[in-house]
Amino acid sequence: MTWKSTLLRPIAKFIARRVHARAARAVSEQEKIFENLIDKARNTRFGQDHDFIGIRSHRDFAERVPLRDYEGLRNYFDAVKAGESDVLWPGRPAYFAKTSGTTSGAKYIPITKDSIPNHFNSARDALFCYVAETGHASWIDGKQIFLSGSPEMDDTNGIPTGRLSGISNHLVPAWLKGSQMPSYAVNCIDDWEEKVERIVDETIGADLRLISGIPPWVQMYYERLLARTGKNAVMEALPNFEIFVYGGVNFEPYRASLERLVGKRLPSVEVYPASEGFIAYQDSQTEPGLLLNTSSGIFFEFVPATGVFDEKPDRLTLAEVKTGVNYAIILNSNAGLWGYNIGDTVEFVSLNPYRIKVTGRIKHFISAFGEHVIGKEVEAAMNEVAARHGVEVVEFTVAPQVSPPEGGLPYHEWFVEFVNPPADPDIFAAELDVAMVNQNSYYADLIDGKILRPLVLRALPIDSFRNYMRSQGKLGGQNKVPRLSDDRKIADYLN
Repeated sequence: MTWKSTLLRPIAKFIARRVHARAARAVSEQEKIFENLIDKARNTRFGQDHDFIGIRSHRDFAERVPLRDYEGLRNYFDAVKAGESDVLWPGRPAYFAKTSGTTSGAKYIPITKDSIPNHFNSARDALFCYVAETGHASWIDGKQIFLSGSPEMDDTNGIPTGRLSGISNHLVPAWLKGSQMPSYAVNCIDDWEEKVERIVDETIGADLRLISGIPPWVQMYYERLLARTGKNAVMEALPNFEIFVYGGVNFEPYRASLERLVGKRLPSVEVYPASEGFIAYQDSQTEPGLLLNTSSGIFFEFVPATGVFDEKPDRLTLAEVKTGVNYAIILNSNAGLWGYNIGDTVEFVSLNPYRIKVTGRIKHFISAFGEHVIGKEVEAAMNEVAARHGVEVVEFTVAPQVSPPEGGLPYHEWFVEFVNPPADPDIFAAELDVAMVNQNSYYADLIDGKILRPLVLRALPIDSFRNYMRSQGKLGGQNKVPRLSDDRKIADYLN
């Protein structure tokens, strides 16, 4: 035990008490944030264009500010990027978080001086809540590794620009900086496979105690570490490793593989960060769901996912949500986001306090036949059947096959990379289909009505998904494979 862990425990308890006190008054906290956001932005270009001076209620706001994604706000984002001030938020951003290119091209998400605490303090609060609840603080006495994008910044009209994870590296406080891994030079390596090899170089023999990253890329690090050290488990190579921090994807499909590689089940903390804001984090090791970040500069709206594309969708405040409903999450923030549809869907598992689970992406679904299958459904079905058969899955994705080349009824095609394939793939596929029928009543009706035939399983060779991500220039970092899609772009590559 060092002075760090000794000091951390009382500080963590203080922070955790404050977190939970604010969570207990989440609705009033949201009301204050809403009023503050409207007041501070009323003289910006966006505020003037949308009559912020006349807004007295959330209803007024919803009437004036439509729901939009990045493309819908592009003219404002482009003005900020061009160097203009007071466009979406007073002044100019402190950073741009540059995200992967899509049909809209690369996106430049503003991070303002006011929104920086949302990104850094939320990650801190997640870890401090863990320490306060468990008393386990010795991870801070050793090294911590953060598998992230490069911290190197570009310049966009005087504004530092880079990946959010790279920007976060610049916000790590001095008291933690000395124990952070990998080194700055290694973190700047763009090629992910080379980067992982150099991280292994630096961590062999290190007193590594905390690892943070997206599960599939952490798995790649584990595999290379074991191959290089000749050890049978990560705990043999890193005997003091004690906590795993993750986000970006559902952990459950990766759990069996990661725990096998580690050699045991480790405590973990789940976080839900995005370039647009740090939305939620796990505040308890015993309660389900992630605590919604209701006191950190973001005013949330929630739209029932089934009506998100309606001309006038229902826009609910926190006080109006219910458990068990799939919502599109909408952000309004001190980074200058307004009516911003981040593209994620969530479901509340608790209203006291407000805890959520991420259920998928609005654009990541299958509804080629009206079934509207979403990410949480395919993941739940896969987890159930894989556990029953004792198999491990590296990665999988699902796509519709509307016009089967072999003829016959259309179907859902599952592309699965197994660590250890099922003994009988046909039985596995049949049980997976039954699990999907139980998950989605629309899918069940299509199967019963013989509109669709039962799903088809395609077992893929090891590294198929890594090769796909490499081909797209998205290997490593915060990139992940979509669980499902309504087209066959990924499927056609994997076939």
